[in-house]
Amino acid sequence: MASPRWHGALAVLDEVRRTPGITRAALAQRLGLSSGTVTELTARLRGLSLLGETPAPAVGRGRPTTVLTPHPDGPAVLAVDLRHEDWRCAVAGLDGNPRMIAAARHADRSPDRVRDEIGQAVRRTAGGLGDRLRAVAVSVAGTVRGGHVVQASTLGWGPVDLSPLGPPGLPMLVENDARLAGVAEARGGAAAGSSTALHVTVEVGLGGCLTVDGRPVRGATGAGGEFGHLPFGDRALRCPCGAAGCWDLMVDGRALARHLGEPAPADPRTYAAAVLARPDPAAGAAVAAAATALGTGVAGLVNALDPGVVTLGGLAAPLRAAAATAFTTAFTGGLMSFRRPDPPPVRDAVLGDDGALHGAAALALDAVLTGEMLDAWARRTGG
Repeated sequence: MASPRWHGALAVLDEVRRTPGITRAALAQRLGLSSGTVTELTARLRGLSLLGETPAPAVGRGRPTTVLTPHPDGPAVLAVDLRHEDWRCAVAGLDGNPRMIAAARHADRSPDRVRDEIGQAVRRTAGGLGDRLRAVAVSVAGTVRGGHVVQASTLGWGPVDLSPLGPPGLPMLVENDARLAGVAEARGGAAAGSSTALHVTVEVGLGGCLTVDGRPVRGATGAGGEFGHLPFGDRALRCPCGAAGCWDLMVDGRALARHLGEPAPADPRTYAAAVLARPDPAAGAAVAAAATALGTGVAGLVNALDPGVVTLGGLAAPLRAAAATAFTTAFTGGLMSFRRPDPPPVRDAVLGDDGALHGAAALALDAVLTGEMLDAWARRTGG
């Protein structure tokens, strides 16, 4: 069991994560501690190579101050983003800001080949970081249950074991990409400050996440948030997931191709982006139909989940922007009447394509910043 001596230190590290560049004075106010206590805690964390302290930008003629930052030699986590067309690896320190270190498009999509390519990047990174590396988190474009990929239909995968990617002895997390993007938006993005937030993203299909106090609602087995497989679509259409009538099929590039009478695209995301940029009436009508389906479904989720704010990621934001009237009409019309005078705001996500990486880093740091970890880190540094 971890020593209770780390309680104050963990509170300090959590605030530094939440508010990059915070001063000691602001930290004392946030935590309700005396300036002397905060000075003692931060000095201790600097001695353990957990925090650094750098001069703040000069403002006026007042007394110069400093801001708290992650120590450059402090603990690190590795975030892996496994997407439909490619994969990326990034390293993050205690601020949770991912720094890209490797990326590649899939040479082929066989699980063994993809796992081997990513595994090589992970091993190279682990070798370079040594025992500074404390956890690995993998974001995957697929359904995750109990920390395992059970289906990634757009990659053509069934169950796949990604646990070999993690170096032995380190915490290894596997999460759905849309869920992680929702976590990132809730903690430091467009939904920051809202206790209950709904994230909806369109890539190849649709996914999302409900977060409560910045933590994802995973469901009984960890597979919650598969919003794209709600039966909001045409029951005559069979989804690659195996279900009929999935919402997935009504909002992405496959839906746009169907409305335009064109073949199903090999890369639905790139195809959708191209259709959104087209000025012709046929493309406009297809986009309006997809935006209507998006707005209707989001309204259904708002009715069911009661979020304080909704964020739109991936292609969902440009889809709404390209057919704003269609989206708003469908969204408002789909809300229960008592919600219409004061609906939750629907905001564009702000972290873009890096949302899942930010979310993976955040959850990896959640696993790392514990009393047990600080005990082990103190032994490592002789503190």
